Amino acid sequence: MGQHVLPGNPPVALTLRKSARARRISLRVSRLDGRVTLTLPQGASEREALDFARSKGDWLRKTLAGQGAQTLVSQGAEVPVLGQMRRIAPGAGRAVVLGPDTLEVPGPPKRMGARALGFLKQQARDRLATAADGYAESLGRPYTRLTLRDTRSRWGSCTADGRLMFSWRLIMAPPDVLAYVAAHEVAHLAEMNHSPAFWAVVDRLYGDHRAERRWLREHGHRLHRYRFTD
Repeated sequence: MGQHVLPGNPPVALTLRKSARARRISLRVSRLDGRVTLTLPQGASEREALDFARSKGDWLRKTLAGQGAQTLVSQGAEVPVLGQMRRIAPGAGRAVVLGPDTLEVPGPPKRMGARALGFLKQQARDRLATAADGYAESLGRPYTRLTLRDTRSRWGSCTADGRLMFSWRLIMAPPDVLAYVAAHEVAHLAEMNHSPAFWAVVDRLYGDHRAERRWLREHGHRLHRYRFTD
């Protein structure tokens, strides 16, 4: 049904959608990126829905403020890489350089976000492929393909024909978290479920993964706050 803006201080962007399964008008704020979805059941009017959203304006703004604002990655901004915050700084030469406290990005300032994104995606592919290769060899079950996406609902997946998919944003998480997700998806090559047998495979490949799963639950949504292009 399109996009709307709820007036106020600050204004709130809303995405309206109709659902045949909805029983009442509802509002949802995504923990991942702060998007606000206003859902209408069949028979409800757009005006009714927007009146409902206005009545929840204080709650909406409080919820959005509690989640923190999104960060546009540009010169001077800080972004997590391998679990450590790095400041985006001008770089020399042609290559992006990862330092202890900085991510040095050469080129014009307006291209820094896009160039940083390209670097992070390549780092994610290299590290995830290395981890997946090792776990697949230990398991004795090769995968057929590895792809990266910017997924909102999952950190990885494995198909029945052995294709692995991972969120490139895992490169912003601590290395142990990235390695755990790689082991988790490779384990699905043997067990396409989340049964005790599956978790036994994860334990064999990775070991104790409670801390990594807890980190994703508590902090994973924050990785979606970073935007690299307007």
